[in-house]
Amino acid sequence: MHALVVDDSRAMRRIVSSILSPLGFTPVEADHGATALAELERLTADGQVPVLACVDWNMPVMDGLQLVSAIRADRRWRDVTLMMVTTESEHSQIVRALAAGAHEYLIKPFTADAMADKLRYLGLVPAAVAS
Repeated sequence: MHALVVDDSRAMRRIVSSILSPLGFTPVEADHGATALAELERLTADGQVPVLACVDWNMPVMDGLQLVSAIRADRRWRDVTLMMVTTESEHSQIVRALAAGAHEYLIKPFTADAMADKLRYLGLVPAAVAS
């Protein structure tokens, strides 16, 4: 079960990946939206469409909101669950992300338990694993 981790911070990608791995995900990392789309194309060609994408908002080249919109515009990726993982905490930003197609929103800084709770809420992690 692949998860795409998209953040321009290598440290944050590692943190998110280290949380996802014990929960049963195989993380694939990308440093901005354009590389994330390239990884999605590659994974799709290999028949391994990720079930989850954790997306930062503020990134160079293509930001997280643009990435969410691009993923939602492509029918091949309609089953990918999108979770924004970002410092953007204003209500209007959350509304924009959800309106663009994000399923969930996690504000940095966060704990591993908070991420596991969100994934359990989304039905991506069995309750026994996430507890």
